Amino acid sequence: MPLAMAQTGQEFPIRKIGGKEETRRFLENLGFVVGGFVTVVSEINGDLIVKVKDSRVAISREMANKIMI
Repeated sequence: MPLAMAQTGQEFPIRKIGGKEETRRFLENLGFVVGGFVTVVSEINGDLIVKVKDSRVAISREMANKIMI
């Protein structure tokens, strides 16, 4: 299931990161790595604020759809 469909406040393991190599590298630099954990903090107009590796990051719905949990 894509991260964009995750419930707020629940922690999920990251299973796969899709998209082009450039997109995967960008997400990896933000802390989204396979085997890591991510929590959706809030959703605003479809965009997400997530907690990953003790940091809060804002990502678009498009990016969230590339992260499988």
